[in-house]
Amino acid sequence: MILEQLKYPVGKFVKPESITTELIDSAISEIENFPKLVKAEIQNLDEQDLQLRYRPGGWTISQVVHHCADSHINSYVRFKLALTENIPTIKPYEESLWADLQDKQLSPFVSLKLLEALHERWVYILKSLSEEDLSKEFIHPEQSEKISLTENILIYSWHCRHHLAHIRQAKELRF
Repeated sequence: MILEQLKYPVGKFVKPESITTELIDSAISEIENFPKLVKAEIQNLDEQDLQLRYRPGGWTISQVVHHCADSHINSYVRFKLALTENIPTIKPYEESLWADLQDKQLSPFVSLKLLEALHERWVYILKSLSEEDLSKEFIHPEQSEKISLTENILIYSWHCRHHLAHIRQAKELRF
């Protein structure tokens, strides 16, 4: 397998040309189901298995789960900022540095519990968004572009699939 396939087992995010209500509903369902799917993948793994990597030099399964908690917290905050402020500029974070902080030593089940509660709140908000809400935007300073809440829902649906594939790949390829 080439490195690009190992990094992006579901491919890179591509914004659809046409975004329908059905597509948004499907993306929200993927976000809603993500914690259950992660739990199903990791619940029977021992400590050694949790240290498997999805590619050489990549994160361990534990780090992937912790990263998802960090990333999804940031996304949740970005949604709330966009809903309550006029096109706010969000603060990016150094995800690779966050993934290497001391809390990586915690069990990934700590982050799984966080994901379960966070996704319950996040999905509650996502399901209540009006058309007007979905068009609200924030500015991501790294790309210097506006990102709508609609697009961010699709990005995080992809993010869920992306990292779930990493966990499955680590279990299968055993790096």
